[in-house]
Amino acid sequence: MVQLLKKGFAALAAILVGITAFAQVTTSSLSGKVTDANGAAVPGAAVVAVHTPSGTQYYAVANAEGRYAINGMRSGGPYKVEVSCMGYQTVTFTDVTLQLAEAYNLNASLKDDTQMLSEAVVISTANSKFAVEKTGAATNINNAQIEALPTVSRSITDVTRLSPYGGNGMTFAGADGRTANFTVDGANFNNNFGLSSGLPGGGSPISIDAIEELQVVISPYDVRQTNFIGGGVNAITKSGTNTFKGSAYVYHRNENMRGDSVDGEVVSGGRSKDRNTIYGMTFGGPIIKNKLFFFVNYEYAKTPTVANYWRGSEDGIGNSDAYLSRTTLADLKKVSEFVKNKYGYDTGSWTDFPADESNRKILARIDWNINDNHRLALRYNHTLNKRWSAPNASSMDGGSRSAYARTSLYSMSFANSMYSQDNLVNTWSLDLNSRLSDKLSNQFLATYSQLDDVRGTNSADFPFIDIMDGGKRSPDGSEAADGSNTYMALGYELFTWNNGVHNNVITAKDDLTYYNGNHKATFGLSYEYQMADNSYMRNGTGYYRYNSLDDFLNEAAPSIVCLTYGYDGEANPAARVRFNKLGAYAQDEWAVADNFKLTYGLRLDGLFFSNQDIMRNQAIYDFDYNGKHIDTGKWPNSSLTVSPRVGFTWDVFGNKSFKVRGGTGFFSGRIPLVFFTNMPTNSGMVQYQAKLSADGKSGSTKTDMSQFAGKILSRQELHDKLISMGYPDTIKPEDGTAPSEISAVDPKFKMPQVWKTSLAVDFQLPTSFPFTVTAEGIFNKTINGVCLRDWSIKDTDGFSRFNGADNRPIYQDFKYTYLTEKKDKNGNVVKDEAGKVVMESKNMPAAYVLENTSRGYGYSANLTINTTPVQGLNIMAAYTHTVSKELTGMPGSNASSVLNYMATVNGPNDPGLHNSEYVTPDRFVASLTHSDKSGNHYSFIYETWRGGYNYSYMTVNDINGDGYNYDAIYVPTDAEVANREFRFVSDDDRDRFMDYVHNDKYLSKRQGKYAEAYSVYSPWVHRVDFSYKHDFKVNVGKSVNTLQLSLDVKNILNLFNSSWGVSKYMNPALGEGRILKYEGVDNEGYATFSTPAAYNANTETFVPYHAIGQCWYASIGIKYMFN
Repeated sequence: MVQLLKKGFAALAAILVGITAFAQVTTSSLSGKVTDANGAAVPGAAVVAVHTPSGTQYYAVANAEGRYAINGMRSGGPYKVEVSCMGYQTVTFTDVTLQLAEAYNLNASLKDDTQMLSEAVVISTANSKFAVEKTGAATNINNAQIEALPTVSRSITDVTRLSPYGGNGMTFAGADGRTANFTVDGANFNNNFGLSSGLPGGGSPISIDAIEELQVVISPYDVRQTNFIGGGVNAITKSGTNTFKGSAYVYHRNENMRGDSVDGEVVSGGRSKDRNTIYGMTFGGPIIKNKLFFFVNYEYAKTPTVANYWRGSEDGIGNSDAYLSRTTLADLKKVSEFVKNKYGYDTGSWTDFPADESNRKILARIDWNINDNHRLALRYNHTLNKRWSAPNASSMDGGSRSAYARTSLYSMSFANSMYSQDNLVNTWSLDLNSRLSDKLSNQFLATYSQLDDVRGTNSADFPFIDIMDGGKRSPDGSEAADGSNTYMALGYELFTWNNGVHNNVITAKDDLTYYNGNHKATFGLSYEYQMADNSYMRNGTGYYRYNSLDDFLNEAAPSIVCLTYGYDGEANPAARVRFNKLGAYAQDEWAVADNFKLTYGLRLDGLFFSNQDIMRNQAIYDFDYNGKHIDTGKWPNSSLTVSPRVGFTWDVFGNKSFKVRGGTGFFSGRIPLVFFTNMPTNSGMVQYQAKLSADGKSGSTKTDMSQFAGKILSRQELHDKLISMGYPDTIKPEDGTAPSEISAVDPKFKMPQVWKTSLAVDFQLPTSFPFTVTAEGIFNKTINGVCLRDWSIKDTDGFSRFNGADNRPIYQDFKYTYLTEKKDKNGNVVKDEAGKVVMESKNMPAAYVLENTSRGYGYSANLTINTTPVQGLNIMAAYTHTVSKELTGMPGSNASSVLNYMATVNGPNDPGLHNSEYVTPDRFVASLTHSDKSGNHYSFIYETWRGGYNYSYMTVNDINGDGYNYDAIYVPTDAEVANREFRFVSDDDRDRFMDYVHNDKYLSKRQGKYAEAYSVYSPWVHRVDFSYKHDFKVNVGKSVNTLQLSLDVKNILNLFNSSWGVSKYMNPALGEGRILKYEGVDNEGYATFSTPAAYNANTETFVPYHAIGQCWYASIGIKYMFN
């Protein structure tokens, strides 16, 4: 086998050099053994598999052991598989359906036919679902299940609920949903940057009508599947067939098709306008029969929205009830015409502010059977989600902001000063599957993904201008305005220029599979390039503030001028990270016996960062953090991740009725890239922000503003003027200054890696109808976890501690310090009488450093049943219990947020293992679908879960003095309270607190210990979603088409009772679980506490969540399908 591996790598290296931790599987495979009536192998038997809808044919020849294998096959079916050999009766299997990324085991027994007169034996394969030879935890969801699913949002996350390990967006097995790996036809659809929690494209990057099948993987032991810690979603799109098929559909929902009350109380805004209409179509078919096929999908969703209700007034008198601003229509017209005539700039309308939200999806796919040995698939996907907003309310630089928004009772703006949030997805995928010989097959997959979240505008490049209310009157006209508030705003919205997140991903991989005897070896090389950046240029086109409308129209000097620009002529400066991933993998599937298969493999991943976009800030580097220095000009060192895996499947009785499967192996994943770009963002080496004003306040530079009177300068003209005034045009490491806080990445940092082990039993009950039971357990051990440490904080060893039961460390003089020149309030260096510079000690700035940890573990236990008691009725039910322990869950998008919101005892650098904030500890899901002969289709999904809102019990204030007001409480025992080892300031505080502890399920079990972070789970919630569809047959010539009407209802129980199906969250009166207040230390060194007034024995910990999202919601649809 060693020689086989060597030969495989050598052959593959000639095809492609490179690797990625991204490669996912886009095809299926078929394998098995051909024997005669006595069980002896039949070498040379021909196996022909035909994908019936497209006529695509696949071939294989049984080897000396009678074994065959076909790779790179279309997922789904049905297939017709014919097995033949000279001297034997041909056997034909029908209705064979393949699952994505899984091998279907199909054995054939041939009878002698020496006279070759017998007809072929036809066998309908209504076989066990265990014909699929998977080893680890994975759930395949086919197109029929997707179409039957109740869904109002029509999103991928609605579909993934069918996984026993899903149910909460893209969160699987207690991991952050942003780290899940979502691929479509192998292309990256991930939320790689991680500023928000949703998927790209506004949370819905592809239409579910374009999806053929998807697979949710948790612990697949196939080395080709990687790039996740919790789980991944691997989807493929539909293809054309030999039959022209298509559909046209419309789905609609509005505010009258939802509930508006929770627990008997009307939700504020429950009947506000909320309408969404989706229009879509699919069409596919042959270009050349059996040879070339196409499939296209188009979908457009429109949601009417209002970004700005305000309008200008006729007389300068504002009316908030009528949304009339004091800004007059005449003044708006005057300003618009002035800049149009003077500068050619179009402000846009001042009476109409179009702002409908839209989502456009386009998918096109070509499948080409080049010949019997080569098949090519090419797919393009485009999604654009657009949401409009009014100009930023009042933020600005260089002065005091207005007390009122730019579109309000006090002020008005123009349509072209609005901005859109554009969520853009463009992906390409090229997939070539080749049969090189009877023993050798190959897959080459290349993809490109552009995943951008950027701001857009209809404005031309023009400075943003605030005109203050000098010379105007108050909205009611009663008094003169004081000139401190905005009267009018125009121009290119001041936070929109070059504001966005860009993410480009290029991948290529090649898998070579060699089949020899009872071994099937796979060798892979591939490559991934990824670039992610975050650009944010306040005042990127320039900012001007004028004291009055007259000053603006008369071209007087502005009071403030600002511009942000890139160094060295960089037009689009950004905090950017680039890396390349290279590696190799090899795997062998060994059929040890006819009923036992062993899969073992090794994956090597090399990660190489590029330092071309970052620069050292020498001022940061000079800080000595206990012997460690931070270099903002260098990413982590190149690293190699080794991931061995082994899996097995044992068909105990040899008839696929009882299987034992499992495995163990290492899996490598990723983290949101925002935690990398935080380093250059906070280093101050990316761009310069010039702020000039007449008074020099609010961080601006005091300037003679008369030099800016007259013509408003364009972006480039303003840049050139600032450079001529001595502002910097370039930057060097020694120019860097020390920020208030630093973000960094440890030079030895590695991407996360976990060790997964699982064991499962699949059992088909001996019933007259399909009835299967699966029990599965998974254990995870962290190898390279991700955590953050603040290097400016000393270790707690040697810190003094409280006396008593709560003896946590007390932070005093806990920051590392440095000596620096002392300066007076005017920024001048202070010297002593001898003329010597006076030095002073200052605390080091906080330094949030991304590091690795080996601490952490988790496990899941699952029981799933699937049954079809009668034709047309499918039932699935699954219960999963999950535990996930970690140090830091990496929430939010900036480094400080990770530590600021995590309850600890010993301080931010020693949080201790705690439950993951993302975990849903208990979840039960059941689905029922039924179709009858009258064209009725019913579908239910019942979900119940505990958790989802995970809280921590904390003190009201900062008990240990570490500067982080998230301190976990100690839960005293009754004896400790009685013995005064835990002390309260009064008997009333003591009694109310202990009464609450005794009545709280979590606290009563935690007495004598510290409360854990994120361990107080919201109570069980029960929800049922329902879908009903009815088909009307439409005869068109010789064809029978279908007109389908549909009704989908989310949380249908809430329709009958407003208290049903409603989640509960922590009672707001409890202050997010802050149930003890630290009152200081008594004269014996014991911490003393009081109990907030809201807490007593009768206090409800959880109350119904009064939000519109908890109410029932319905969608109606009409769909026409032809074939």
